[in-house]
Amino acid sequence: MSNNERINMFFQIDSIENPIDINKQMEIMESYVEKISPEFEKILILPPDYTRKHSGAGKLTAFLYDLLKDDYEISIMPALGTHTPMPREEIIDMFGTGIPFELFEVHDFENDTVKIGKIPEEFVVEVSEGVVKQSIEVNINQKIVNGDYDLVISIGQVLPHAVVGMANYNKNIFVGCGGIEMIDISHFVGAVYGMERLLGKDHSPVRKLFDYAQEKMLGDINLDYILTVNSTNINPQTGTTDMLGLFIGQDRQVFEKAVKLSQEYNIVYLDKPLDKVVVYMDEEEFKSTWLCCKAIYRTRLAIADSGQLIVIAPGLKKFGEYDSTDNLIRKYGYRGRDQIVEYVKENQDLRANLAAAAHLIHGSSEGRFSVFFATDQLSKEELEGVNFKHISLKKVFTDYPLDELKYGYNKPPGGEEIFYIDNPTTGLWSIN
Repeated sequence: MSNNERINMFFQIDSIENPIDINKQMEIMESYVEKISPEFEKILILPPDYTRKHSGAGKLTAFLYDLLKDDYEISIMPALGTHTPMPREEIIDMFGTGIPFELFEVHDFENDTVKIGKIPEEFVVEVSEGVVKQSIEVNINQKIVNGDYDLVISIGQVLPHAVVGMANYNKNIFVGCGGIEMIDISHFVGAVYGMERLLGKDHSPVRKLFDYAQEKMLGDINLDYILTVNSTNINPQTGTTDMLGLFIGQDRQVFEKAVKLSQEYNIVYLDKPLDKVVVYMDEEEFKSTWLCCKAIYRTRLAIADSGQLIVIAPGLKKFGEYDSTDNLIRKYGYRGRDQIVEYVKENQDLRANLAAAAHLIHGSSEGRFSVFFATDQLSKEELEGVNFKHISLKKVFTDYPLDELKYGYNKPPGGEEIFYIDNPTTGLWSIN
């Protein structure tokens, strides 16, 4: 494998009114492709999956493929983590029709990974503040490390994240394309450490685990990162978020520059706690509470004690992405940090799926505020069984007509002030 030229390319906006448009994105991709070694033959691209549809990574992947296809053999493997594989219609919706369907590979976190090393117990204890007292076996998808590809390109959006503090960078490798032990333990470390302590921050305990693994275990891989920072709100003219920054390279400074820009534009500071928040979750994108709980992660720092969060989720029909996870959520529910930690101590099935345990902590309001899900596909009894409340879509659309709401503060027909968010996936709302 030839060594790739060291690349550091940074592009970011001067003002929110002047985002990086499609033409500029294509121009940047062309400049990047010119720096790729002509000696290379095979390239593996790792974009996010459909749950990050608004990241703009689908278009960047399509641009890259079009620029590379005549000179290189290309494979594309969405970084699924433990999410379900993308069906053809999701691939078309996110990446367009220009990439042959057969070029898309499926990451199987249970069967397709190989061990590349181990994070020692003493380091795990140190960064987790004693939360976890064991080593972590690091496994990632064998396609990344088996030597078949001359270059691996990881694409993704940097934004506040409940597990790691700020999303993407090497998380795309160790979780998005990783094995179960790293996924489970890293999620649990972050959840027990405390979401409030790490949301929107770079050097979290979980990021330190990923940085350790990258430094010690990925030195022989030609790995380029393409990191985006996007606006918090959806542009009504394009139906997606605007690109505010594009950062390309191998070094950590690429991520750090993206983090700084995201902290500036993706964290919304409010003057007072919010008594009622209404969040809309895209029907095609969000079909499980595993994903819909982003509405909780992103707003919990801003919601007042005894407040209400109403999550409008017309596509919501299940709890977990897989039956095994769905069963655990139904069994234990979203009960908060202390209760879930006790459940983990007492129950082997939850100890065997620490990512699910972490999710149950993340998805809880910790008893501070009420969470209502508006859906007609999960019953009142099912939602109450996991410690949520139910509201019908008919009622919620009557009380909160979406076509009359704008992002931010609103007074719907009832006269009660609400804070409305039409896309919670890229922002973090907090109090000054």
